[in-house]
Amino acid sequence: MSLFWFLVFFAHLAIASSLVEIEDNGLRHKQSGMHLKLYHVKALNSSPNSTSVLFTDMLAKDAERVRYLHSRLSNNSDTITSSDNKVGVPKPKLVSTPLKPGLLIGSGNYYAKIGLGTPIKYYSLIVDTGSSFSWLQCQPCTIYCHAQVDPIFNPSASKTYKTLPCPSPQCSSLKASTLNEPSCSKVSNACVYKASYGDSSFSLGYLSQDVLALTPSETLPNFVYGCGQDNQGLFGRSAGIIGLANDKLSLLEQLSGKYGNAFSYCLPTSFSTPNPSNKEGFLSIGTSSLTPYSSYKFTPLLKNPKVPSLYFIEFTSINVAGRPIGVAASSYKVPTIIDSGTVITRLPAPVYNALKNAFVAILSKKYEKAPGVAILDTCFKGSVEGISTGAPEIALIFKGGAGLQLKGHNTLLELEKGVTCLAFAGNSEGNSIAIIGNYQQQTYKVAYDVANSKLGFAPGGCQ
Repeated sequence: MSLFWFLVFFAHLAIASSLVEIEDNGLRHKQSGMHLKLYHVKALNSSPNSTSVLFTDMLAKDAERVRYLHSRLSNNSDTITSSDNKVGVPKPKLVSTPLKPGLLIGSGNYYAKIGLGTPIKYYSLIVDTGSSFSWLQCQPCTIYCHAQVDPIFNPSASKTYKTLPCPSPQCSSLKASTLNEPSCSKVSNACVYKASYGDSSFSLGYLSQDVLALTPSETLPNFVYGCGQDNQGLFGRSAGIIGLANDKLSLLEQLSGKYGNAFSYCLPTSFSTPNPSNKEGFLSIGTSSLTPYSSYKFTPLLKNPKVPSLYFIEFTSINVAGRPIGVAASSYKVPTIIDSGTVITRLPAPVYNALKNAFVAILSKKYEKAPGVAILDTCFKGSVEGISTGAPEIALIFKGGAGLQLKGHNTLLELEKGVTCLAFAGNSEGNSIAIIGNYQQQTYKVAYDVANSKLGFAPGGCQ
């Protein structure tokens, strides 16, 4: 899903003169007799009664995220300076929480149980390295809350909850985190955020502060997040989003003073893969989450001035069955984002076509080709278990020699029974961007040493 913001909706309220109006510059509180009209881009909600999403629907949502990433990189007007990296004495602590496949809650991404409030209650939040701002749905759901697997957070039940005022520095930081200007409640002087995403999803509510708990014993007393009163779109049945981008309001930045400016994760296998193990991964925050440091092969983390909060790396080559796919080195010289919120890796057309041809040349000797499905155009007749045994390894290699050595559970996806596809796609938005998606990251430990601008990969599974 990912998860980058542009304003996609406008609210309008018609109220009889005898009624009390509470206007929050976009967020309206319902009162007896109030007539509410909302105008926004159509949100494609998955069924609240479903615990999974159709693969084709997931891929369509994935395509929307990629389109928006491409538009961000093509637009110079949104350049915003991110917070400086905290380089200093490594922190000895870390905090960890399990990660689970989002298909369990109707999403193609991954989620963690995050605690909030006093007393602490836990909520299923999508973990997104491409999002800077964290939010969750809040009662009384003044306008709309989508169905979620957990009870909706009740701020009035938390002894430590408070809204942040408009003059606060956190309110001033919202533009950098959401790309939307904050607004101000005319009634309570509370700061109002607007978080909107490239797939037509959005959340609107109050900028808030409360106790955060990744574990019962590790808490952050003044966590800044959004308390959503209107939340619509492609969030599955999660309670909201935890943002891990490199930005002042992200979870990483807010925890870095205590643990250090680094984090790591391992994404467990999902969908219909030949390896049913590793069904639970982890998210660890802190400098100590990178140990043992020697287990990782690192590549530089790069800054892109157009979107400084995202994590960029330098692509150098792709091998199939140990051999380079044979494209010019210049074809790889595009901004390359590593993103937990994009599912399928996107490649510039020349690179993808060469990868596809090399892959087909090997597999077509054993398996009959099948029509493509959605964005995946390289498919074969057969189960993912069967085809994986004969599938060549694909190596994605980055500057410095770091890379991903990908086998069947990272390269093949059985979208329909008996139809298995190569889980890569060409970039339909042009050849100016590449994205390393979460499907290719599965079962690798991925280390973000943000303080030292390095990204590392370590094989071996999530256990």
